[in-house]
Amino acid sequence: MINGKEMASVEDVRIIELPKFLDARGNLSFAENWKQIPFEIKRTYWIYDVPGGEDRGGHAFKENEEVVIALSGAFDVVVDDGTSRKTFSLNRSYYGLYIPAGLWRTMENFSTNSFALEFGSKHYDAGDYVRDHDEFLKLKKDGKI
Repeated sequence: MINGKEMASVEDVRIIELPKFLDARGNLSFAENWKQIPFEIKRTYWIYDVPGGEDRGGHAFKENEEVVIALSGAFDVVVDDGTSRKTFSLNRSYYGLYIPAGLWRTMENFSTNSFALEFGSKHYDAGDYVRDHDEFLKLKKDGKI
């Protein structure tokens, strides 16, 4: 427990189905703060042109929560809580993956022309990142993340 909150586990990660409106002219989906996205969005960024065989992520956040959406193509998100690992395959633009703070995440198996959109609950802060897996495991063991 950190600051009165239970430490996150892979069981807290979940797929969020976003609204979708099907139309012969093209489909539309959206996401709003506190509705489909379970936090206020403070940061938006995207990942694209990932070379074949490369992974992205490979870090944890101490406080930042995320929702990841595969706007185009497909990729896997592997989430690790220090004890268990779970893989989520994203390949539909109307599904988002909610990842609470305190979990290690890696994105892998990108298809050609994949485009990942990410929403974060915090503004960018290099100090919020844990980039070493051994350090992550120690922080989890000590109940600090």
